Amino acid sequence: MLIVMDHHADQEQIEQVIAAVEALGLTAEPIPGSLRTAIGVLGNQGYVDDSTIRNLPGVRETIHVSKPYKMASRDFHPEPSVIDVAGVCFGGANKPVMIAGPCSIESEEQMLRAAEQVKKHGGQMLRGGAFKPRTGPHSFQGLGLEGLRYLRQAGQACDLPVVTEVMRIEQLDTVCQYADMLQIGARNMQNFDLLKEVGRLRHPVLLKRGMSATIEEFLAAAEYILAEGNPAVVLCERGIRTFEKMTRNTLDLSVVPLVKELSHLPIIVDPSHATGKRSLVSVMTKAALVAGAHGIMVEVHPDPAKALCDGAQSLSGDGFGKLMSEVGQLLGFLGFR
Repeated sequence: MLIVMDHHADQEQIEQVIAAVEALGLTAEPIPGSLRTAIGVLGNQGYVDDSTIRNLPGVRETIHVSKPYKMASRDFHPEPSVIDVAGVCFGGANKPVMIAGPCSIESEEQMLRAAEQVKKHGGQMLRGGAFKPRTGPHSFQGLGLEGLRYLRQAGQACDLPVVTEVMRIEQLDTVCQYADMLQIGARNMQNFDLLKEVGRLRHPVLLKRGMSATIEEFLAAAEYILAEGNPAVVLCERGIRTFEKMTRNTLDLSVVPLVKELSHLPIIVDPSHATGKRSLVSVMTKAALVAGAHGIMVEVHPDPAKALCDGAQSLSGDGFGKLMSEVGQLLGFLGFR
């Protein structure tokens, strides 16, 4: 439920409403606005009887919110959130963020060469996987802690914040020491215990949409993180599983404007995992930006032909440079400077 206060409601009236909500055994979350304060009601398992609240002094109206995601919704947070990751800002009127790097961290040299290409061509963040959730157990699973060190070193050398995936709760403390942003991958989008633990941290989180997740399930997963107190969540569309076999997944670009209607959280797009084809990454990057994405994450490898993971969808350094040149022209057309 959302309680909307009159624009002239004073602090005493707001406190009275909060006390009434808490008397029902629920949690009150004040949401200050430019014109009036709203109070979000959390913790209910069903319909809330608002008869003791709606006639209190200063209450303008009560709105019953049926969505499973409340804190992630525009109802509770009308203004777009801006998420700061070590000085790189996602969302709002900020210029879309370009994140790039290899799918898997393979060696110190590979990671540094990739970081140099990302920096040279204007990328703002470096990605790389130290722990890799692979479909088959015999595929390369990542370098683990050693890979985290290489990622951090490369990021520091090129002055780039870094993002990497965390797969298990017991990895959190270690990954947080090396990463500026934690990625929750598609396979872990509904790992609710992991989401809760990430929510108790204050580390920014990149939450990828599950390959079979509806938009409501996607936003409900973000709600798990927000509900534990961590507001720094960026969503990522990376393609969903459909009947189509010509691409790795089906990139659902409609999710970008729709999520921007439903939620205040920034949303970016990963065209590399969505398409699985290097030839499609550039055009789908530009399509995502036109659709309103707050950022893009692409795979860049110094030598894609020798990549241990996802080489077919990875750009070379020169390929990333060409993409960034095209993106620069497009962003100028879209009004970003």
